Amino acid sequence: MLSRSFARATKSVAHQKRLLSLHEFRSAALLKQYGVGVPAGEAATTPEGAYQAAKNLGTNELVIKAQALTGGRGKGHFDNGFQGGVKVISSPEEAQELAEKMLNHKLITKQTGAAGKEVTAVYICERRDALTEAYLAILLDRSTQLPMIVASAQGGMDIEGVAAADPTAIKTFSVPLGGGVSDALATEVASVLGYTPEAIPEAAKAVQNLYKVFQERDCTQVEINPLSETPDHQVLAMDAKLGFDDNASFRQKEVFSWRDPTQEDPQEVEAAEYGLNFIKLDGNIANIVNGAGLAMATMDIIKLYGGEPANFLDCGGTATPQTIEKAFELILSDKKVNGIFVNIFGGIVRCDYVAEGLIAATKNFNLDIPVVVRLQGTNMEKAKELINNSGLKLYAFEDLDPAAEKIVELAPKA
Repeated sequence: MLSRSFARATKSVAHQKRLLSLHEFRSAALLKQYGVGVPAGEAATTPEGAYQAAKNLGTNELVIKAQALTGGRGKGHFDNGFQGGVKVISSPEEAQELAEKMLNHKLITKQTGAAGKEVTAVYICERRDALTEAYLAILLDRSTQLPMIVASAQGGMDIEGVAAADPTAIKTFSVPLGGGVSDALATEVASVLGYTPEAIPEAAKAVQNLYKVFQERDCTQVEINPLSETPDHQVLAMDAKLGFDDNASFRQKEVFSWRDPTQEDPQEVEAAEYGLNFIKLDGNIANIVNGAGLAMATMDIIKLYGGEPANFLDCGGTATPQTIEKAFELILSDKKVNGIFVNIFGGIVRCDYVAEGLIAATKNFNLDIPVVVRLQGTNMEKAKELINNSGLKLYAFEDLDPAAEKIVELAPKA
């Protein structure tokens, strides 16, 4: 039980960092800045723009791709019944026709679930044949704390499936922090991609340029699938997925200006504006906690006593009465919530500030569901006094186990 909860909490922590992802056309433009080969292409936000983009490319060998931050676009479907988010086309007129069916509709894939992702742009690019389709990614290896290059000659397909079917098809290379990707290392990586000898030098240069993107743009991942060799031995990034560390937004202003909020959960975006890290889950007991580790422990202990957490909500180290009230507003939008567990360890966060926010939220929202509060740390006694004198049905505890047991008792699963 604890391990399942921990895994879900860990997934939530990964999400709550709100790592920036870019649309494919943005990623392609960035790669081009660094000398990485990409097929010629233009993005459009209207059907008329799609027509003009296709005309500008001057070829009838084209592909139109719905721009939505999800995998499996080609096998997805739209909320209007149209099938497939990636289509081969042969004329500007066809680009306009298909853009009308894609734009301003939701694309539903295995990754998005029924909610889908809104398509606000399409990407028209030239269709290039591939002699070989390889896979290449750069990310941080947490075990060594070093950048790692992951390469495979089996690209253009689900890399997880490749790993499951044939783990030996995937090669990994550590990159020394000081030295970067040397010519020798780049050539070694290029040699496992399944290319012809003629393409190896260009592939090695692409590996080095992709690492520059990773390093200079504060990327959390650079994934190219496929990185293809064309019949004339060019090396092109046919599709790219780039992720960026939000902590570096202050020095990556251009990249972060490309963020598309329509691709993000509106509640998570709103929470971020108040310094809250919020992820909705599918349980019934809402949580307000300070610190990601404590939030995971809180979710685990709710599970231990038979409850189901309704969210991950980390109010961080700067909680104020206003942010606590906003946290209540977010969690109460979920109609499944029938109990709230507040678990604050007051170090930087003052417990009396939290208590003031709890009291204000309880009054303002006319709460009729139980609220169990466990406070420890700075100004704890003052916080307890505020809660006890409030006249409200707030259940105060000092210890975690009895507090968790109480909220599970007061808020049974439906």
